[in-house]
Amino acid sequence: MPRTDGESLISRVARVLEAFDRNTESVSLSTLANRTGLPLPTTHRLVTELVRCGLLERNGTKDIRIGLHLWELAGQGNRGLDIRDAALPFMIDLRTAIHEIVTISVLDQGSALFLERLAPAATTLVAGRMAERHQLHASSSGLVLLAFSSPDYQEQVLSGPLEKLTDETITDPGQLRQLLADIRRRRMVYVPGIGTKDWSGMAVPVTGAGGEVVAALSVVYRRGTERPLAHEPAMHTAAAGISRVLAQGHPWASHP
Repeated sequence: MPRTDGESLISRVARVLEAFDRNTESVSLSTLANRTGLPLPTTHRLVTELVRCGLLERNGTKDIRIGLHLWELAGQGNRGLDIRDAALPFMIDLRTAIHEIVTISVLDQGSALFLERLAPAATTLVAGRMAERHQLHASSSGLVLLAFSSPDYQEQVLSGPLEKLTDETITDPGQLRQLLADIRRRRMVYVPGIGTKDWSGMAVPVTGAGGEVVAALSVVYRRGTERPLAHEPAMHTAAAGISRVLAQGHPWASHP
């Protein structure tokens, strides 16, 4: 159980909010206390205050869930949502054209954070879901974001532990440096099975107002069905459209 001695109130609140996941809509107070490692009375006091503020809610059985007010606050002045809003029309066009899962992600706290995911109606592939995080070295989006980050940041990531998620995950820093250089040269990456053995991914960079890479646009395939060379031009076209909208400083604008 994590220690709570000397922990700030904000840290404890963050621990409560981070205890929820997409697989469980609501939890009991005792389950929440177990997940956070906080004493039950402390958890009860925090939950009571968070419910009062609308950040948490209680359902009909008194179980606890994330409140809509937290979602409302997250949507105010959020750079991720600006990128998502700019990307969405182009992502819709790309999905319609290639009939594959399309995602947009940004670099956040050492991982690729997915802002949006669009999938064909018939897909059974669970990949790149909204608000999901993937390791930088083990996803096509993460590799693009890492390739266009600062050299110091790249070395920081490459010098840390690199988890081998599948047989195809590259964990050798030298090999990764070569791959990142290739991504910068080609402005794309296609990697089969590096994060999950059943998925392949292709990603291209999206730039912001200053020309810096601010996001990665990716397509996720089921292994054995991918056609990356056929889809690469459409991906670059979509990424260029998103970049143009972001450069104009009007992320809500419609594209032609």
